[in-house]
This record gives sequence, structure tokens and C-alpha cells, in this order.
Amino acid sequence: MNATYLRFELLRTFRNRRFLLFSLAFPLILFFSIAGAHRSTTLDGISFPLYFMTGMAAWGTMVATISSGARIAAERQFGWTRQMRITPLPVRTYFSVKIICGYLMALLTIAALYLAGTTLGVRLSADEWLRMTALLLIGLIPFAVIGILFGHLMKVDSLGPALGGVTTLFALLGGAWGPLATGGVFLTVVKCLPSYWLVQAGKSALGAGGWPPAEEWIVIAAWTVVVARLAVVVYQRDTAKV
Repeated sequence: MNATYLRFELLRTFRNRRFLLFSLAFPLILFFSIAGAHRSTTLDGISFPLYFMTGMAAWGTMVATISSGARIAAERQFGWTRQMRITPLPVRTYFSVKIICGYLMALLTIAALYLAGTTLGVRLSADEWLRMTALLLIGLIPFAVIGILFGHLMKVDSLGPALGGVTTLFALLGGAWGPLATGGVFLTVVKCLPSYWLVQAGKSALGAGGWPPAEEWIVIAAWTVVVARLAVVVYQRDTAKV
């Protein structure tokens, strides 16, 4: 890992006010606006601030990781990726740094929402906090790869609406703002989405605990493998143009 390049990318990421707004500020604003107004309410025997905090954590971290595509698209537009390819920096380091930056931003989002949750009375054991965090980070893997795919598939002017629409649709169907599917064929379809299991990972602290079912690992692994393969194909096609 090139430490200098990683430091450069981190500075770029945290200086991007728009990125910070959508991945950090929006989930916090929604959390305080909605959970704050219902802090004494319970949902299925669970305090509403805790229930809603988990959904906002899933949505905010999803935006943080998938938004790496916006930086890749911008670099392609200005010829930065072309310059990077003629340097000794390995391709795997280039993409690894993008993913690491997305994950660090996701961790910041998680920490901010956990802190916000505690101000509204959320109380969990250390094991519950750690388990929820670990499962969220695992559930984010396919979204990090989707960000890379979109970054090489779209241009800057079309990527913004695409990322906004995709993350919103994933969050809605996954139940980040509340359960959309409660049974039947629709629930079966929704369970095939990585966002559903990302939301369930956030809600791991709401029930009896324990690790998720094998179905979650299969869906996350399948999405990661398929999207990663598509990302490789798109990257090779994109680099063949120059």
C-alpha cells in the first residue's frame, strides 16, 4: 500500500463538502428530525431511536462506500487515471485506496450515528456495538465494488443522479427507512438484494443477537463476485480506449 497516495486520497475525500453532506450530514439530520420527535415511542418493543439509528447507519455507510465511483469518474474526466497508469503505482493499490477511503468514511458515519443515538437514549452492550459494526462493514463489500463499477461505467454528469437513485432505491427496498416488505414473493425478491442484508446487519443489535443466517453470506458473496467481474470488464474496456 502506498502511504503517500492513501494520505492524498484521504485529504481529498474529507475536503469534499458535498460528499460529507450526503454520506454524513443527511443521515444525521434525518435521524434527529424523525427519531427525536419519537424518542419515547417503541416499535415491536424496541425504542424508536435505536430502530431508526440502525437504518440510518445502513443508508449512510452505503452512500459513503458507493460514492467512491464519483471520484473515479471525475479522475477519468480530467485525465488523472491516464496519468496514474503510466506511474509505478499498481492498479490494485489504486482501487484498494478508493475502497479504504470509502470504508473510513463509513466508519465516521457509523461513529457519528452511534453518538447521535446515545444522545437520544440508545444503550447497548460493548458486544452489541462491536457485532453491529462488524456486520455493517461486511455488508458494505458489494457496495464498494459497485462504486468502482459505476466510476468506470458512467460520466460525471450522469453519475450523480445515478448514484443518488441507486442508493435511494437500495435503501428503500432494503428497509432502511422502515420495513417495505413483510412477507410473500416481494420479501423473497428483496432478500436477494445486498441492501436488505446490510439493513439487517445494522439491526443485529435489536434482537437476541448472534450472527446472521447463511442466506446473508451467500447473497453478499454472490453480489460481490458478480459485480467485481463486471467491474473488471468495464475497467479493461475503459483503459483500452487510451
